Amino acid sequence: MLLILCVDLDDDLGRKTGIKTPVIGRQAVESAALALAIADPTDSDGNVMFQGLQLYEKTLPDPVEIAVVTGSARGDMAAGRKVGAETEEVLNRMFSGEKVRTVVVTDGAQDESILPIIRSRVEISGVHRVVVRQAEGLESAYYTIKQFIRDPETRGTLLLPLGILLLIYPMTIIFQNAVGSNSILGIGVAIMGIYVLYKGLGLKDSIRQAIENTKRDLYTGRVVLVAYVVSAIIIVIGGIEGVYLIEEIRGGSSLDGSVISTIAIFIFGGVQWFGSAGIILSLGHITDEYLNGRMKLRYLNAPIYVISIMGVLYATSGYVIQAVTREFLAMVLVMGTIIGFSSTLIFSVIEAKRGTNTTE
Repeated sequence: MLLILCVDLDDDLGRKTGIKTPVIGRQAVESAALALAIADPTDSDGNVMFQGLQLYEKTLPDPVEIAVVTGSARGDMAAGRKVGAETEEVLNRMFSGEKVRTVVVTDGAQDESILPIIRSRVEISGVHRVVVRQAEGLESAYYTIKQFIRDPETRGTLLLPLGILLLIYPMTIIFQNAVGSNSILGIGVAIMGIYVLYKGLGLKDSIRQAIENTKRDLYTGRVVLVAYVVSAIIIVIGGIEGVYLIEEIRGGSSLDGSVISTIAIFIFGGVQWFGSAGIILSLGHITDEYLNGRMKLRYLNAPIYVISIMGVLYATSGYVIQAVTREFLAMVLVMGTIIGFSSTLIFSVIEAKRGTNTTE
């Protein structure tokens, strides 16, 4: 018995049509291919299914069956496991122990990466790769680029690192306090980098979801929303204080202009503000958890951790710019470690005793 197995590694069929997989049988595969072609005429996985149907018709009247298995858009490992499980389901439902060989139909080398997984479950007698011919010319190139940017798989692969590279130059200008035309160029490149990151990370849905969450927090009266606003303002103030301190120290100090020194000055000038923002934010979350009846004692660790980290960053950055002594740095490092470990241990012991008493 021959099985024609069409592989859709990134589950375009399920994501775009909602059809449950595996799809088994000629009529079911034809319906699935038409549904995907209607949902997205440019998707090559539709061509894979039509190619499988053509092979099915050519093989008749010999014993032949056809099925479609899909993977997952989450990644190769998850996709491989799902393809393997669906292949086993096809074999169990259609053949029940009968000797089977299969012809695998794919649309590219990426789908063929899971051939060893299929081979471990059924004998592969052939692989058929579908290559879709594209029209030439400027219009075709424009459309291809547009589809490339819209595809969540490819845009994250190329646009994300490109956006990061575009942000490196303006960030260098900021730290070097550049002025004049270089600053204008840096701002322009920074805007391009932010846009490319926005498209590369696919942040449109995330921003929309953040707006919906903010509306929900407003209507339900969550304290953490106020904490977010206050913390953001404090962080901006801390950033301004850090920049002011960079200008002040650079103006009358013999410190070198290295990136490490600049970062240390920035942290030393703004860390108390950043720490205050962290404390306010953690207290906002703790208040909401308490009001909703989900409060746990270990949540109180958060503001204590923030204080410890703030002290460590303050002492370390101060030591780098020669504002504090080595002895002060050592004392703060020890105290920060002790405070963090102690709070964790104390709250854990208290929660364990409370749980024991409740059980009794």
